[in-house]
Amino acid sequence: MDNHSVWALALYSLIACCVIMFFVWLWSYKIKNAGVVDIFWSYNFPVIAIILLLLAPGFETRKILLCSMVIIAGVRLGTHLAVRVLKHLHEEEPRYAQIRKEWGASAEVKMAGFFQMQAASNVLLAIPFFIVAMNTSTELSPFEYAGAILWLISVIGEATADQQLTNFKKNPANKGKVCDTGLWGYSRHPNYFFEWLMWVSYFVFALGSPYGYLAIISPAIILYLLTKVTGIPATEQQSLRSKGEAFKKYQEKVSVFVPWFRE
Repeated sequence: MDNHSVWALALYSLIACCVIMFFVWLWSYKIKNAGVVDIFWSYNFPVIAIILLLLAPGFETRKILLCSMVIIAGVRLGTHLAVRVLKHLHEEEPRYAQIRKEWGASAEVKMAGFFQMQAASNVLLAIPFFIVAMNTSTELSPFEYAGAILWLISVIGEATADQQLTNFKKNPANKGKVCDTGLWGYSRHPNYFFEWLMWVSYFVFALGSPYGYLAIISPAIILYLLTKVTGIPATEQQSLRSKGEAFKKYQEKVSVFVPWFRE
């Protein structure tokens, strides 16, 4: 593995993501809605994939397979989030409004830094992509086939969960109610679970390349963020504020993360 090539590709990716996030922050400052960061956090992964597809020295078939997976998943999630955020573009999502409130007078300066941290996280989480894109072996490994299959399951699962929640919210009769149908009847956050599973699939895929074990860092970070930081804790706090007792009962009956049978 040519370490100079790896670091150069990482630097190109970081510069691209930071520039994108700078302009996204300018936009968010203008409209007073930091929620747009989620859209472009997702879109940044396809940007990295395109950089690797064009510049990385790895086996072309492997690069095309992995980068296609990354582009499809990133565009799907980013577009799903864009549809949601753009519906209330001038009304900031409660979790970001809460953060802005807590940061007070220095909120915008801290938000600019937050956007750049998101760009850096894009590159850090892309470790499996860099590892795979440097692999010049012309034979695909069983790990890569297994990773691709797991990726397909995770993307279908996440898309299904997103669509089920969207359909639930579209019904005016469900206003103020908790979505507990479909996958949401087995996990309080099936979208997060399948998002994490997708990163596990990238780790499995990377095991077919030299130094692939280093890719474990990505699903580990995602799991920590989803379960301890910005994912489940923030979402559940907001749900408790908006839905109260109904959500408490939902918490008692349904698994928090891994889909499981109701109690």
